Amino acid sequence: MHTRTLGKNLEVSAIGLGCMGFSHGYGEPTDEKEAIKAILEAVNMGYTFFDTAEVYGPYVNEELVGKALREVRDRVVIATKFGVHLEHVSTGAPIPDARPEVIRQSVEGSLKRLGTERIDLYYQHRLDPQVPVEDVAGVMSELIDEGKIAHWGISEADENAIRRAHAVCPLTAAENRYSMMARKYESLFPVLEELGIGFVAFSPMANGFLTGKYLGQDRFTPGTDYRSDMPQFTPEAVRQNRELLRLIADMADSKHATSAQISLAWMLCRKPWIVPIPGSRKIERLQENAQAADIQLSADEVRGLDAALDSIPMSAVFGGHQAK
Repeated sequence: MHTRTLGKNLEVSAIGLGCMGFSHGYGEPTDEKEAIKAILEAVNMGYTFFDTAEVYGPYVNEELVGKALREVRDRVVIATKFGVHLEHVSTGAPIPDARPEVIRQSVEGSLKRLGTERIDLYYQHRLDPQVPVEDVAGVMSELIDEGKIAHWGISEADENAIRRAHAVCPLTAAENRYSMMARKYESLFPVLEELGIGFVAFSPMANGFLTGKYLGQDRFTPGTDYRSDMPQFTPEAVRQNRELLRLIADMADSKHATSAQISLAWMLCRKPWIVPIPGSRKIERLQENAQAADIQLSADEVRGLDAALDSIPMSAVFGGHQAK
């Protein structure tokens, strides 16, 4: 797979793997042996960028990723996250906690669970209104100096927080929700380009909706599958998004590709420093996503898609906004 550079010098595969779904948020966890097999198959396909967090599970996803990648550790980049009060995970309303002493506890736990001496990319999972981002950046600088992390990033942050954090300790990446249905963070692109910060896109297919495989009749288990509460998966939303899904499918047909691949290729072709991290669990889907890195859309095709996305009616989408 082609590679991209986040920040100054963090080289990763053009498409990464969001590992959360193996153990958290998408129904019953994948059997550990099957999950490890899928992650190692992803390495064989050319994936080098793997994303997890202490809050996924909590803890068990980091343990899974660490176990799966232990024998290929020198070939991969592992990203994980801190900054969410774990006791509140099950309520669906996690509370940020980025006190320096909590960060210190988190990094030691993550290093142990991942079975590594250094975390390649360490994100603040959510901003903590009680802790200035400058204080967090100061701790990150210390952790880099101590060799416990190599790079740091910030998730779901605005321009003000990014500038303030970067001024204290340069950021390598911003990780935000981004897809054809959730585009509000495009407003950050100029500042990211100015500062040389990469953009990691999670939920790049609107939690799978943009694959075109969900027809509104799917049943997701409340409490264990986040999609059960996501507005884009209702029958009404499928009707509202018919034109959007047709737009993507038509482009896919013209490129001999799938809708999933077009939704990834679109963002890859927008900026050379965007890296999507779809969270598929099936080996065939991992292969499909990897091949999206080879699809070329011309500048005119990207502009045409952007213009259409600006005007096509869309349903509400989890974590996004309706196009205007």
